[in-house]
Amino acid sequence: MKYAIVEISGRQFWIEKGKYYDFNRIPTELGKEISLNRVLLLNNDGDVLIGKPYLESVQIKGKILEHLRGKKTIVYKMRPKKKTRRKQGHRQEITRVLIEDIVVN
Repeated sequence: MKYAIVEISGRQFWIEKGKYYDFNRIPTELGKEISLNRVLLLNNDGDVLIGKPYLESVQIKGKILEHLRGKKTIVYKMRPKKKTRRKQGHRQEITRVLIEDIVVN
């Protein structure tokens, strides 16, 4: 099984070929090809490569499927005994990316 651990948008993801993932908004148009360069680890059927901090010889190619908004999160702030309450909703802007190939140079 071939997989990679990639750092993107401030988080680390376990990436496999043929699956799609939701990242924080990537400002590019739909259908465009992107390349993920910050590869921390690659497992190529038992052959493990670990970067220091990144692997320069590995590129992950993906395609942007859609831009959407995540689930609504409620932010509620209250100060006890002060009669102050604040309720606010937030929906994170996300981008869905299909991983097409993991290339080792």
